[in-house]
Amino acid sequence: MAGVRLEKFGSLIKRELAVLFQQNAREWLGGSMVTITQTRVAPDLSLARIYISVFPSDKKDEALKLLKQNHSSVKRELGLKVGKQMRKVPELQYYIDDSLDYYETIDNLLKK
Repeated sequence: MAGVRLEKFGSLIKRELAVLFQQNAREWLGGSMVTITQTRVAPDLSLARIYISVFPSDKKDEALKLLKQNHSSVKRELGLKVGKQMRKVPELQYYIDDSLDYYETIDNLLKK
């Protein structure tokens, strides 16, 4: 039962953050294109781990730094969007998802 609930909250956060990132990409992300690949929510709903993929991949450190700098405004905007569904907006932690880069490296090695 708890797994389904956590998945629902994770998908809600993922969906709303994707819209917010799309609307505010220039100020929050420096114009980079960011895709949320996965969202993991803690069982007590106090923490959400957001895994992002950044294009172009050479700007991923810059995008992550800008996201961390704009943490309070991202959380505030998310709270305005999901305030009716959640009592408390979880603390957001951002991580770079480099699985696509890893896939590309393996694919290039196999082509040789």
